[in-house]
Amino acid sequence: MEAIEVSHLTFSYDGENDILKDVSFSIPKGSYTTIIGHNGSGKSTMAKLIIGLLEAKKGKIQILGQELNEESVYELRSHVGIVFQNPDNQFIGSTVADDIAFGLENHCVEQEKMQGIIEDVASRVGMTDFLSAEPTKLSGGQKQRVAIAGILAIEPDIIIFDESTSMLDPQGKASINAQIRKLHEEKNITILSITHDMEEVAQSENVIVLENGEIAMQGTPMDIFKQEDKLAKMQLDIPFALKISKELKKRGIFKENVCRLDEVVEKLCRLK
Repeated sequence: MEAIEVSHLTFSYDGENDILKDVSFSIPKGSYTTIIGHNGSGKSTMAKLIIGLLEAKKGKIQILGQELNEESVYELRSHVGIVFQNPDNQFIGSTVADDIAFGLENHCVEQEKMQGIIEDVASRVGMTDFLSAEPTKLSGGQKQRVAIAGILAIEPDIIIFDESTSMLDPQGKASINAQIRKLHEEKNITILSITHDMEEVAQSENVIVLENGEIAMQGTPMDIFKQEDKLAKMQLDIPFALKISKELKKRGIFKENVCRLDEVVEKLCRLK
């Protein structure tokens, strides 16, 4: 069964100018997929369509084998969590702990288990010291971490990250990306991440590249990064780790390219 299946999807905000044009793709259950593209390519619109916040002009979306429509949208949302680009859209509780607890309460988690889960996910995103703080008084990056913690707490079947690390510094991005990867590998949760962060793209399994509302490329991260000229025309870059790898290969140090920083480090350590 596919976690998400999009078939011939077309969407327009004004009914005339199509933002997405006859888009089709499938995301296997338990996989980690990233969607990239320059601003205006339709990435975030796709995320909102999949979660049922927008309605397609044409085509259909299936979540875990069930078609997304007015009758099924609320049931399917219990299987899908989303972390938005703007974390202010997600805050409900008066404190960080209350905000994380809100989703757990909706999922009928027992009170005695709740505090442990809250402390665990807060620790995983580096927000343990802020559990009593008001979300509105946090920095942009801290707000993003709280929003991510709220989704991590309920562990839905599918998590959509809509540029959710966009407000974090490089260290914060690396930390959250590591948590996303760990969540996928250890919990087998299907991850769909809308992102500009090529380091995150490198750690995913599948990549979809959108350009002007259409799928321009699709494949593994390395399949996509090999088409560097096409990416450049779309104002997209390759990961820094791959740039290092390519330079080391030119010098005869590496026999083949890798695109993740941990892979570069591992190869260098083996050269001893």
